[in-house]
Amino acid sequence: MITLTTDNFDEQVLGAGKPVLVDFWAEWCPPCKMIAPVLEEIEAEHGLTIGKLDTDHHPEIQARYGVMSLPTLLLFEDGRPVRQIVGARPKRMLVKELGLA
Repeated sequence: MITLTTDNFDEQVLGAGKPVLVDFWAEWCPPCKMIAPVLEEIEAEHGLTIGKLDTDHHPEIQARYGVMSLPTLLLFEDGRPVRQIVGARPKRMLVKELGLA
């Protein structure tokens, strides 16, 4: 997993040249902590690049994409968000919603 910041977001996500799933999360968010190991499994099993953005430390990126609830997952392809998932889900649902199944 990539740790995303305001400084590296554009390069790591928008300029990646491949799909990147961005996990907007915060330390105080229990559902964010619940899906973290699930995202690690998805990354390992499906080869999807996943970046984590701590919204408490990088609120400008959160605001740029209108993220209002945590956790929010945004799938970026070709530098733009193509899919959004709000809230925690079981692994099989996430895989299906991300189009990986």
